[in-house]
Amino acid sequence: MNPALIRTSFFVTSFAFLAAFAIAQTDIRTERVRFEKGANSAVVEGSITGYETVDYVLGAKKGQYMNVGMATTNTANYFNILAPGENQVAMFNGSTAGNQYEGSLPKSGDYKVRVYMMRSAARRNEVANFRLEMIITGG
Repeated sequence: MNPALIRTSFFVTSFAFLAAFAIAQTDIRTERVRFEKGANSAVVEGSITGYETVDYVLGAKKGQYMNVGMATTNTANYFNILAPGENQVAMFNGSTAGNQYEGSLPKSGDYKVRVYMMRSAARRNEVANFRLEMIITGG
């Protein structure tokens, strides 16, 4: 068999395996947040390890005011907020803005509060325990 063909086949197979491994590491767990009857807030306590990511999904209406804050045991643990219909681009990025968001919501639908670990800490398989408080008022 041709050595060049063997090397090419090896690299293609290795790349496919690594790509599948990377995709498996970025699975996102989704949990629906429900406010108690008459309440305008909810608190979630949880933990993530390494590349784990959790989307906390909550419905809201355009013009309502959202306040989200997170306390965590790991300084590399953050959250992003994704607007309805968005899966990648965040309207709020915790790693650059901090673990506190306050603002008026641009549209109605399901918002995702995505809790994650920065890659440097995820690579070391660090653990983050967190407490996430989500408040929606107005409208």
